[in-house]
Amino acid sequence: MITLVLAASVVIGISLGVLGGGGSILTVPILVYLAGQDSKEAIATSLFVVGVTSLVGLVQHARAGRVRWRTGLVFGAVSMVGAYGGGRLAEYVPGTVLLIAFALMMLATAAAMLRRPRKPAAQAPAGHDVPMKLIVLEGIAVGAVTGLVGAGGGFLVVPALALLGGLPMGVAVGTSLLVIAMKSFSGLAGHLAGVQIDWGLALAVTGVAVVGSLVGSRLAGRIPQDTLRKAFGWFVVVMGVFVLSRQLDPAVWASPLTWTGVGLAVTAAVVAGTVRGRRRRPGAEGPPAASPAPRTHP
Repeated sequence: MITLVLAASVVIGISLGVLGGGGSILTVPILVYLAGQDSKEAIATSLFVVGVTSLVGLVQHARAGRVRWRTGLVFGAVSMVGAYGGGRLAEYVPGTVLLIAFALMMLATAAAMLRRPRKPAAQAPAGHDVPMKLIVLEGIAVGAVTGLVGAGGGFLVVPALALLGGLPMGVAVGTSLLVIAMKSFSGLAGHLAGVQIDWGLALAVTGVAVVGSLVGSRLAGRIPQDTLRKAFGWFVVVMGVFVLSRQLDPAVWASPLTWTGVGLAVTAAVVAGTVRGRRRRPGAEGPPAASPAPRTHP
């Protein structure tokens, strides 16, 4: 079983190296369902694995000049506060509730990944940093979610930096790794007060994930980002449904109300995507071209 755990851990690093996120989304199910850890130990271990792996990936992005240090350090600092608080709060929340919350975070993440990304109106100049108020609000919220359920890192930070902050996608990915590392270690500190970690397994998974992150950083420029985003999004959907199916009572899945709610949610998502697409079309086409001025003959 340990061989299967380590083989799956390669994907953790590849996800972080290519997409700047997704580490915790994969680490927790691997540790719970393959390594046999309980939910709280798996969440705490995942924070260590993702924190170390993110630091290694950060070095590669920093060498390429794709890290905005001021934005990352401030975002990371306020995220650490939220992550530590979330980690302490998790001590008082039942493990089943944490896994259900984790599965819902997986499905929300997948929905964000599968939705057609909006193009920012204009990219920020090279020296641009995200406004301080936005950094503080986003940082605390993302940190609290990460500390509580061990997820919600890069896939919340990267869109915030790229879409709201106007940073180029490559810079947003690199900067997100700095934020992820900082708040992962802070969240881990919050969990250590009530959780014992199998450090042998944690170090083994981390070592393999680091190798995967190096592979991912090389693949990042060769595979179309849109293809990766969609493939990973559907994979996260499958994993999220699997985790929910293991945690919820079978009677919940047999209830017509459950599937009615699922149908309504899917319909709402499709309608919202269609409306957004129609609203984008006029702007995408641009204003009509001006007709050429008539020639005047002498």
